[in-house]
Amino acid sequence: MGAPRWRRRCLLLLPALAFSAVLYGRCRPAGGGSLLQQEPLLLVPPELSREAGSHDLTRESIIKRGQQSKYSPELEKPRPTWEQPSSCLQSLTSKVKADSKFGKLFDFRIPVLMWDRHLTSETWNKLKGRGVPYGWQGLSYTAIASTLRLLNDSANRWLIDRASFPGDCIRCAVVGNGGILNGSRQGKEIDAHDFVFRLNGAVTKGFEEDVGTKTSFYGFTVNTMKNSLIAYREYGFTQVPQSKELRYIFIPSDMRDYTMLRAAILGSPVQDGSDKGDEPSKYFGPEASAKKFKLLHPDFMHYLTARFLRSDIINTQYGYLYMPSTGALMLLTALHTCDQVSAYGFITDNYENFSDHYYELEKKPLVFYANHDMLLEAELWKSLHRVGIMKLYQR
Repeated sequence: MGAPRWRRRCLLLLPALAFSAVLYGRCRPAGGGSLLQQEPLLLVPPELSREAGSHDLTRESIIKRGQQSKYSPELEKPRPTWEQPSSCLQSLTSKVKADSKFGKLFDFRIPVLMWDRHLTSETWNKLKGRGVPYGWQGLSYTAIASTLRLLNDSANRWLIDRASFPGDCIRCAVVGNGGILNGSRQGKEIDAHDFVFRLNGAVTKGFEEDVGTKTSFYGFTVNTMKNSLIAYREYGFTQVPQSKELRYIFIPSDMRDYTMLRAAILGSPVQDGSDKGDEPSKYFGPEASAKKFKLLHPDFMHYLTARFLRSDIINTQYGYLYMPSTGALMLLTALHTCDQVSAYGFITDNYENFSDHYYELEKKPLVFYANHDMLLEAELWKSLHRVGIMKLYQR
């Protein structure tokens, strides 16, 4: 990154358990390609991906194939939201409004969370035309509705209830799992924030000095949560964070996220799907209620991808594989919710100096898969830090 031209190779990660991959080359044009460019978001439904096994994956060929798709939903005008206004005089919103580029990208009117008030025929008709995670294409109305109707508490409207917050400015730390945090001694600074977001394999035991102990929000998809419990068990991630104050942020990347959320609120086993029979209480505790759960709005995820993290892969027949990483979604959620945001453990220019995760005993390189675009995310974090909208921990 930073050079006029750079090339990376990345594995095309299939969302199924097999993780079978197709290796492809990708070039950025001179100048890097502006991440602020305004274009419609092209999303290709899975049923158009029958050639996923093809080895003819030059950049030109996949872009040409992707241009044949007519699936091109654009951002719509936002509806009024139930978010509470901030009284913080040093809120990041002032920095956003003052910046000529980001001032055009951020739209704080778009609802961050989805809850029962969004269950309307108009919303259904709109979202059933988009594939997950940006909509409900191919999903059962009954299953979606039975979940959303349970998100009927005021706590499901927003992440943070400003009415009950004593201070004026809400300070949030979003903690990724990058190796840059190993030996960072940032634990006290992280815990000093009003709210701390963590995600996926969020190991804290044994690393308190570097990453702190406080967890206010834990963000995940059911897939990333379960995979983390398997992949990072040897590093100490044997249990999803639990506490009375902690809240869980579901990222609806698949039907299983809706079914798991419904079962968690009801306190019953999952009734159907690939997680049938699973007990949500082992992840979220035995006394979890609707108040503990938040669900990202598909419109919000669509907006984030279209405005901030629109990777080239979106415009190809493999676009259904792509979505922003869990860390990116949590950080952008905080940037649309909190007054001041600091990011720790996220990818930086010198990522090659550090291990993939901070809790690995031996250094492991960061691997790039085509279901995320980590280098595009790195460009975004660097830009947001440079203009003062957020603070990015670097070393």
